Amino acid sequence: MTTPDDRRYTEQHEWALLQPGGGEGTVVRVGITDHAQDALGDIVFVQLPEVGTEVAPGTAIGEVESTKSVSDVYAPVAGVVTAANEALTDAPETINADPYGEGWLVEITVAGNGDDPTGALLDAAAYQALVDAG
Repeated sequence: MTTPDDRRYTEQHEWALLQPGGGEGTVVRVGITDHAQDALGDIVFVQLPEVGTEVAPGTAIGEVESTKSVSDVYAPVAGVVTAANEALTDAPETINADPYGEGWLVEITVAGNGDDPTGALLDAAAYQALVDAG
């Protein structure tokens, strides 16, 4: 399992990665971790929120369905969904193949003064320790 150091993690196995930008607000790309996709097995369906949906940390924003189960995906930060990875509609297995790249789920724009909205989340070492503790 890989746990890239360039992003932050939730205890529910989502990752959050600050996106370069310069527009209004801070953009955070969100997906599920390698550990989560491995535990789920073959992903066959993804339900994502509509662009424009307001989200709060810890609230369900979609679902990932595999051959084993259905799991909610939770927002790691508060903001507005400004992009959803529509490619996953036709190719949900992309999450299994590339959970930290092309398998991203949504982008959330966080209003604010440029502070890091992911600062309260787990870093890679803390997330890996959580996974290792089982």
